[in-house]
Amino acid sequence: MTGEALDAETVAALVRDATAAPSMHNAQPWKFRFLPAGGTFQVRADLDRTLPLVDPVTRALHLGCAAALFNLRVAAAHAGWEPVTRLLPDPEDTGLLATVRLTEPASPGDELAALYPAIHRRRTSRSPFTDEDIPEPVKDGLCAAALAEEGRLTFPDAWHVESLLNLVRDAEDLDTLNPAVADESQRWIRADGDTAAGRPTAGIPDHALGPRKRDGKAPARDLARGRHVEGRGTATFEQAPQLALLGTADDSPRDWLRAGQAMERVLLRATLDGLSAALNSHALEWPELRWDARDPRSAMGYVQMLFRLGYGTEAPEGPGAPGTPRTPRRPVQEVLEFG
Repeated sequence: MTGEALDAETVAALVRDATAAPSMHNAQPWKFRFLPAGGTFQVRADLDRTLPLVDPVTRALHLGCAAALFNLRVAAAHAGWEPVTRLLPDPEDTGLLATVRLTEPASPGDELAALYPAIHRRRTSRSPFTDEDIPEPVKDGLCAAALAEEGRLTFPDAWHVESLLNLVRDAEDLDTLNPAVADESQRWIRADGDTAAGRPTAGIPDHALGPRKRDGKAPARDLARGRHVEGRGTATFEQAPQLALLGTADDSPRDWLRAGQAMERVLLRATLDGLSAALNSHALEWPELRWDARDPRSAMGYVQMLFRLGYGTEAPEGPGAPGTPRTPRRPVQEVLEFG
């Protein structure tokens, strides 16, 4: 497949699918460059969208960009191409995180293409889940999804869940003691319709915050931090949350890129399985807490993301759509250039 076979509209559509990925506080820290001569996309870091206090080593930035990279691979396979991916292809260009070259037609029944319907249905849910247990075959499928991207997904037992919940509470206490860190996150939370920060298509709007937690043990980060949000109610969350940990053997930028792709593959698989998912990196943002998040009995070396999974309680927005509101996305023309 050559670049000439891809017109600008097709390229834009692929990037639009890629940018449906999640990122910390919906900062969307990615850029794409398409090189027509080789039919190749570059996935690049947008360093203007870093959180230097919350994410000083840019681990979360890599996870978000890698999730977008995975969506790009899925969209390309759905459109009929085989996406050949290289991570960190140029040691001299640290902003270049990956390349995706579109080659011969994808194989019929391609596993990546089968995930495509979930790209725009996937949401991060900030609402309670039901008490229904996730069946073991579904859990096994999610673990296999992570493994396919060289990640590892585990479902911690009861004692480890309690330990993780304690770490999340510790992270909340650390936020209170470090207002500058909390304020940095707050800059990405905006009132509906607010464009004063110059980021009307990024960040988390009020309508996507979910209810405040009235009761329950599930980790539910209150991104509003006590600010009154018109029409926002309270809710009882799960007493026995179903958590999962995504991790890697090592902790280099290449591992973060693998983890971000594994994260998105798990999320798309969960969406197709009818699950709701919440991402919680709160405890992982503090180095002194992150190491304690791992299970010492596990082969997982480094925890990269904490999931809360379950069956949602929201009413659907429409046919086949989850009830969780969408968060905004930057226009394609802001994140795509041709080289």
